[in-house]
Amino acid sequence: MLIPQKSIPSLLTPSKTAQYWALTKPRVTQLAVFCAVIGMFLATDALPSWRIVLWGCLGIWLLAAAAFAMNCLIERKVDARMKRTAWRASASGEISTLAICTFSLALGLTGMLVLHQLVNPLTAWMTFATFVGYAVIYTIFLKPNTPQNIVIGGLSGAMPPALGWAAVTGDVPAQAWILVLIIFVWTPPHFWTLALYRLEDYQKSGLPMLPVTHGQKLTLQHIFLYSILLVATTIIPFAMRTNGWIYLMSALILGGSFLWHAYKLMRHYSDTYARKTFRFSIVYLALLFMSLLVDHWVL
Repeated sequence: MLIPQKSIPSLLTPSKTAQYWALTKPRVTQLAVFCAVIGMFLATDALPSWRIVLWGCLGIWLLAAAAFAMNCLIERKVDARMKRTAWRASASGEISTLAICTFSLALGLTGMLVLHQLVNPLTAWMTFATFVGYAVIYTIFLKPNTPQNIVIGGLSGAMPPALGWAAVTGDVPAQAWILVLIIFVWTPPHFWTLALYRLEDYQKSGLPMLPVTHGQKLTLQHIFLYSILLVATTIIPFAMRTNGWIYLMSALILGGSFLWHAYKLMRHYSDTYARKTFRFSIVYLALLFMSLLVDHWVL
């Protein structure tokens, strides 16, 4: 049976629910919540309250989703010029500016209410500060104005472990900030790898990403140098005696793999290997944080 030609676009167009869901950048949001959960379980020697874990994850997810939706709204014209993001409903205009703004504010206010009332005020205000840091400071001021945008703005994306820690203990000690530091140092090589194989997109966007402003060679050197710094940073939990040998061996093996990817990419660049390195960087972070958790509970 032939499908009438007029019905084909409707079959290919995502539902409104799927379009709104995409605005929250679900894969990135899930990684943020995962890191927050790790922070929750590392914050105590006993199992954290399931209520704190549940409401903490929900509140952090809501505010992270709100920040990403606001990011899509602010960058809708930039996204429309990039093949990677032109499909978003914010870029295509399929969802109006007012609707996205309302959606983002509703998510953010609900997240604040959940965290403030059902977790603790410290977690609520820290998560709100993270929202402002990403949606306003990074998106409006840093990203369009400096090639170091992802370095400076990376602090917002690095906060989830501290948020999870604060949710359980109502405090953010040095151990929590070390986890933040690890993600902070991981972010530039992770994101610059994406920017390299999406170079044409970023050239069209007008954003001053490092590969656009300073070229491929310097960006690859930065990726390699940051990878060395990342390996050194991941040793700090062992040096502080907050984690033991299981974590250290995992960090060194994973770090060696990260360094090898960065070195190979620098010596023999290809878009295909840049994609592979980008995907590995996500797996790397997930496994590194899992090793923190295993080490904490086994020992």
